[in-house]
Amino acid sequence: MAKYLYLFRGGDTTRLEQSPEEMQVHMEKWKTWMASLAEKGQLIDGLPLSKDGKQVHKTGEVVHDGPYAEGKEIVGGYLMVNADDIDGAVEISKGCPIFEHDGFVEIREIMNMG
Repeated sequence: MAKYLYLFRGGDTTRLEQSPEEMQVHMEKWKTWMASLAEKGQLIDGLPLSKDGKQVHKTGEVVHDGPYAEGKEIVGGYLMVNADDIDGAVEISKGCPIFEHDGFVEIREIMNMG
């Protein structure tokens, strides 16, 4: 079993156009999806990320407010999951509610340092 990181990108434009009621329904889908992953022992951790942040460059000599990437490139949240392999991680991601908002999931294996 390997660990994979999902980086959630995009979908903000659609989400911001939703009414509070529509947004609540969408958030319930996230909770349901994540709860199902937890029940299967696939969920390790995951949370949304603040839109505010800093970018640090050149060993800390340059610090910018940010992120300033296009909306479709900004990482809006993350999830860590257990899967047998990358194909299994892709299958797990297919239930993600971000696709309703035209967002996408970047999947990366978490490597061991030892």
